[in-house]
This record gives sequence, structure tokens and C-alpha cells, in this order.
Amino acid sequence: MVNQYNKAIRDNVPEIIRSSGSKALITNMEDIEYLSVLESKLLEEYNEYLEEHNIDELVDMLEIIYRIAELKGCSKTKLEKMRLEKRTEIGGFESNLYLKSIMD
Repeated sequence: MVNQYNKAIRDNVPEIIRSSGSKALITNMEDIEYLSVLESKLLEEYNEYLEEHNIDELVDMLEIIYRIAELKGCSKTKLEKMRLEKRTEIGGFESNLYLKSIMD
């Protein structure tokens, strides 16, 4: 029986599959092509989070976000610096604020 997946996987998954006694067809993609696949994978993980509300899905999303940033030439360190700069400039989300409307 063959199960089709056609999706990005973590680096250790091929070994996990082999050690379980299964065989898998796995290819390495060029960065530009893989970027698109990762963006789809991010959406998949986001939807899984919305369904399950499992913190593990957030961990997966972070890992994917870090790799997307890296493929776009931005290190984790630079990404975190940018996050902190934005937080300093316009704040975070700790106050649970919800904008309902603005009246001119």
C-alpha cells in the first residue's frame, strides 16, 4: 500500500520512517521551490492548530517560520531583533486589546 503525502517534512523524518521498517520516496528541493512548499506547510499547521488548539502546532509553525525567514535571507537572530523592534514601536499583544471601531 502506498500513501501519498506530497509535503515538507522535518529533517529526521526519513530516518524515523526507515527505522520503522518502511520505505519512502523523498527528494531534495531547490530553495525557491521549497519556499512555496513551506508556505503551504505553514497554512497546514495553522489549520491544525485551529482544529486542535494544541501548542505542538505552534512549535511546528515557529520551526517553519524560521526556515522561511532563512530562505528569504533573514536569520533567527535578525527575525527576533525585528520582532523586538516592532514590539517596542507598536507593542505586543499582552493587553488583549480588540479594536471595534474608529470614529472620525
